[in-house]
Amino acid sequence: MTIPSDPLTRQAQAFAQGAKLGADYLQALSDRQANADTAQLPALDIALPQHGHSPNDVLALMQDAGSPGTVATAAGRYFGYVIGGALPAASGARALLSAWDQCANADTGPSVMQMEQTAVRWIIDLLKLPAQTEGAFTTGATMANMTLLATARDTLLARLGHPRGKGLLGAPALRVIASAEIHATVLKSLRLIGLGSDNIERVPTDDQGRMCADKLPKLDASCIVLAQAGNVCTGAFDPIGEIADACQTAGAWLHVDGAFGLWARAVPALSDALTGLEKADSWVVDAHKTLNAPYDSGLALCRQPEEMRASMAIGAAYLPPTDPSPADLTPEFSRAARGAETYAALLSLGREGLNDMILGFHSKATRLAEALRNEGFTVPHQVHFNQVFVTLPDSPELCAAITAAVQASGEAWFGAAAWQGQSGFRLSVSNWATTDANIDRLAAAIVKAREAVLTSKAVA
Repeated sequence: MTIPSDPLTRQAQAFAQGAKLGADYLQALSDRQANADTAQLPALDIALPQHGHSPNDVLALMQDAGSPGTVATAAGRYFGYVIGGALPAASGARALLSAWDQCANADTGPSVMQMEQTAVRWIIDLLKLPAQTEGAFTTGATMANMTLLATARDTLLARLGHPRGKGLLGAPALRVIASAEIHATVLKSLRLIGLGSDNIERVPTDDQGRMCADKLPKLDASCIVLAQAGNVCTGAFDPIGEIADACQTAGAWLHVDGAFGLWARAVPALSDALTGLEKADSWVVDAHKTLNAPYDSGLALCRQPEEMRASMAIGAAYLPPTDPSPADLTPEFSRAARGAETYAALLSLGREGLNDMILGFHSKATRLAEALRNEGFTVPHQVHFNQVFVTLPDSPELCAAITAAVQASGEAWFGAAAWQGQSGFRLSVSNWATTDANIDRLAAAIVKAREAVLTSKAVA
């Protein structure tokens, strides 16, 4: 075979081969097991060769040894960790963007920056946030939370007379108030910005996992209050409007972690639970969960973008002074144009398609909860959005065995969970490719696993 002398022709050929292998993978994904087959992983763990392999040989190794070792998160039978799939247009956009290889700022990638800025504007409109809100894309909710909590920290300290440039040395103490069921990524973000996670004033939750607004401590201007839109086990939404009113009266900063749940605001049939969301100071939402953009894609949104810039902006002699860079709103400087994939996802859906997809997650979660309740399982919460926590109060160890059995079977994938002192498993309906038939198949797999576990115990 003649190797083209032009380097970009060689790159185009490798790109086409990678795209073909990726398409072959997707074509077969619905029929393969949901869990990973790791038998071929040792073939990837080799010594770095003295002489490089051809692109086709590299891709063949990755396909042959790596493809079986993937978890089928893009398929309709994956229900773990609130992981979405990738919409066709968004997946195609990733391939196109890979060829473009643009760094996300106006000087090096003007077209992709236009897509990102348009996507941010669309999302602000869909979530009915204040008109002055601005935002930027991050790797996910952890980095988005960190971005906005650093902004909240700096803003409150400045209001208390401690300028941003002085850091935390000699700074007044800030208070952090959060739900007793705050998500782990928020705790990590607090540690990363130097506020720690051991001194959080935790607010009790109700029997759905919602923060009890009437249990808030007395707030003041030194407080960062953390609410969540979408409890990770139950999908329930904190009463954000009530919490926001208390924060505004006290001069506290209200931050909402809505990684997967904030999208419910865009659906009229579900949005009542998020009344008052617009009163918060900052919000986090992921595109790679409920929206089904490819990994990774989070979004940090702030009603006071000037405070965000004051905390995050970067400057150097070689940077254009008017360059509207995402690096002025988030910690990252050089990064891929992940927001362009979100642009493609939203453009392919439109308002009606987005409404139907998100409402479909809720209806399928409701179908799943009803099916399992009919089979004797306990779902100890209302189906608020797309999360279903399942338990057997008299046999929590049986839930662990069922989870392991279904995972091992490859029929579907979901993970174990614990909520309000109960052990069970959590099912997340987050993939555009999940059908009602997939839901029924999942319920049947869970019932079959329970029967197999009970039979094996009886025999033993």
